[in-house]
Amino acid sequence: MAGRECPLEAAPLPAEVRESLAELELELSEGDITQKGYEKKRAKLLARYIPLIQGADPCLPSLTTAAPKPQRSRPTNSRDERFRSDVHTEAVQAALAKYKERKMPMPSKRRSVLVHSSVETYTPPDTSSASEDEGSLRRPGRLTSTPLQSHPSVEPWLDRVIQGSSTSSSASSTSSHPGGRPAAAPSATTTVLAGLAAHTHIDLHPAPPDVTTGLVEHSHYERPQVASVRGVPRGYSGSILETADGVPVNSRVSSKIQQLLNTLKRPKRPPLKEFFVDDFEELLEVQQPDPNQPKPEGDEMAVLRGEPLAMGTPWPPSLLGALQCWGTTHPKAPCLTALDTMGKATCTLTYGKLWSRSLKLAYTLLNKLTSKNEPLLKPGDRVALVFPNSDPVMFMVAFYGCLLAELVPVPVEVPLTRKDAGSQQVGFLLGSCGVTLALTTDACQKGLPKAQTGEVATFKGWPPLVWLVIDGKHLTKPPKDWHPLAQDTGAGTAYIEYKTSKEGSTVGVTVSHASLLAQCQALTQACGYTEAETLTNVLDFKRDAGLWHGVLTSVMNRMHVVSIPYALMKVNPLSWIQKVCSYKAQTALVKSRDMHWSLLAQRGQRDVSLSSLRMLIVADGANPWSISSCDAFLNVFQSRGLRPEVICPCASSPEALTVAIRRPPDLGGPAPRKAVLSMNGLSYGVIRVDTEEKLSVLTVQDVGQVMPGASACVVKVEGPPYLCKTDEVGEICVDSIATGTAYYGLLGITKNVFETVPVTEGGVPVSERPFTRTGLLGFIGPDNLVFIVGKLDGLMVVGVRRHNADDVVATALAVEPMKFVYRGSLCSL
Repeated sequence: MAGRECPLEAAPLPAEVRESLAELELELSEGDITQKGYEKKRAKLLARYIPLIQGADPCLPSLTTAAPKPQRSRPTNSRDERFRSDVHTEAVQAALAKYKERKMPMPSKRRSVLVHSSVETYTPPDTSSASEDEGSLRRPGRLTSTPLQSHPSVEPWLDRVIQGSSTSSSASSTSSHPGGRPAAAPSATTTVLAGLAAHTHIDLHPAPPDVTTGLVEHSHYERPQVASVRGVPRGYSGSILETADGVPVNSRVSSKIQQLLNTLKRPKRPPLKEFFVDDFEELLEVQQPDPNQPKPEGDEMAVLRGEPLAMGTPWPPSLLGALQCWGTTHPKAPCLTALDTMGKATCTLTYGKLWSRSLKLAYTLLNKLTSKNEPLLKPGDRVALVFPNSDPVMFMVAFYGCLLAELVPVPVEVPLTRKDAGSQQVGFLLGSCGVTLALTTDACQKGLPKAQTGEVATFKGWPPLVWLVIDGKHLTKPPKDWHPLAQDTGAGTAYIEYKTSKEGSTVGVTVSHASLLAQCQALTQACGYTEAETLTNVLDFKRDAGLWHGVLTSVMNRMHVVSIPYALMKVNPLSWIQKVCSYKAQTALVKSRDMHWSLLAQRGQRDVSLSSLRMLIVADGANPWSISSCDAFLNVFQSRGLRPEVICPCASSPEALTVAIRRPPDLGGPAPRKAVLSMNGLSYGVIRVDTEEKLSVLTVQDVGQVMPGASACVVKVEGPPYLCKTDEVGEICVDSIATGTAYYGLLGITKNVFETVPVTEGGVPVSERPFTRTGLLGFIGPDNLVFIVGKLDGLMVVGVRRHNADDVVATALAVEPMKFVYRGSLCSL
């Protein structure tokens, strides 16, 4: 073999390798890579073809091995000297010489991924064995070369390589010389492949029978170990595939790359129409009304007008005028009695003390509070009243002190924590009202969260406030010649009452001085209040009926109010009944919950008498569950002096104040009535009388007649405010001076609520004066009695049917331990 001359000049190079080499040449010429990087990448591309040459050429004894030997891992910086012969170097350089002259097109990023990966995924022998990790991926033994006759595709592949190499070489030589002058040197690749074919007795254009005989002769030669493939797991033998250029590639790598390409080709977001395939057409489809559903059949209702206010009654000209009159003429008359949690009277405020303390507070607010040598407050400014439910005395002093100083009180709840969710909405209301001062007591201020400086912490959502303690020692006595200039008979704002909607937002309802005076006069006439009468109040005295009856109307009539704190009701639910007996109260102001708790705790209380009561006002009589509490309370306490006509449910709202109240017969009120209504008809907004024997009925009680001096009507819930028919349920609207005037700072919803103009079916307005929406759903029954079946905030619309959340509450409250449900409390959902 030493005497033979080796014809090998270059290795057989497939098309994709030639393209890669051309790209390397282009990158080197453009300066994208260095000379060292170029040589390293070129050696990596050509290294995998050296074993093929060695297996087919026996004239290279220094490059072949007789038997496979296990390879040892070498250091990273070691170099494999097995293939560093001069013949190999010269052959490779001669084969690549023509590519330097060839003008290749610009490389494209969209090359065949299969071809590109088949070259890059193989590691050349001189670098793959340098790492222990890469060596672990190599199969433990060498691949034994198979006879060439077992690969019938070798000859066509060599033929394609030779033809492609000759063609590309000729084209490269021609294009690299201007004028088309051909290159003088023949194709090195053609010479190499021709020599290889001659050395292995392969005719480049043989007849089919001669191919096999020429290949059998050298079948005993073994192929050296193929370079390891990066990323192929141990023990995996992938099948060999061919690309479009005839290059064998690993099927596993190709499938993974192809899967990645398919994934990348998919759009990142689905088309827009795919977002609307969820029964969108069915949702937009308008439900057809049930032909069998009940429909209103009555005539169009007329506006219901209440009795006029008694003009000849000698009422005080104003509320502050009444306070001054009682404070000077009856200074020792009891005005308010506060109880502690044990039921004992802690303080009794007289009308004289109320007048003097209110004057001190008004003088202090106007003359002793300064900011930068200027008064902190001006007439018309809003002031927050922060008092607990257990201190009605100081609240009453603060309220009337603000009225005397021509300030607008804004009663709010005491914030429990710095980040209380409910107080955040209240803080938003205070900020919108421009409140800068908060009045409180010494005990309440000590219980508020403090900052590190010792001052009251700033609550989340609240504006910066100045806290003023209004206990007696903190107030300044006014001079004898000082008199307040308050005029409480005009259209100016008297106070602002907060209201929380079903979404959780808080708004402020403004009540003018004229509305305040008219409300006190209407309640006095409707309830028949007289001087020196005793009233037991269980409600919150800062808002709603607790404020209207227990703080305002009581002062106008020089009444004595006994305030029952809520903490006492938790400990002793019978406390209000006991105080009615002890103080011989003529009027009691409660809710249906208080009556219900009293029933649970009344056992063993035999010395209780309610014969002194002439009115038991149920403030939440508009709720569907109140009738059960009223009936059960009457059945138990009727034997203890309670008369049936004493129970007087009423209906009210923050916007319209008191809407209606039932009056005893001695005050001219009609007999109370109950209505047994079909819940199926109510779900369609239609009134259908049913029988009590059925369970699918709702029994409601009347809330009396419309307030004196007011007019009422029922309008449709949806759309323009058309008048309802006589057998149709709608929203009750009220026209009266004794209503709220606006939502503070909210002109848009103010117009929709406080300036509603009901119209007839023909579009004619029913009155020149605007009406106020109450938010109460109901109808006008016999004897002009008002019936309430729910609230607009609790309305739930399912399809075309309407249900009310109050029915769910009524069902839950009506369930007893024995699982008995009161009739009329079942929800129709």
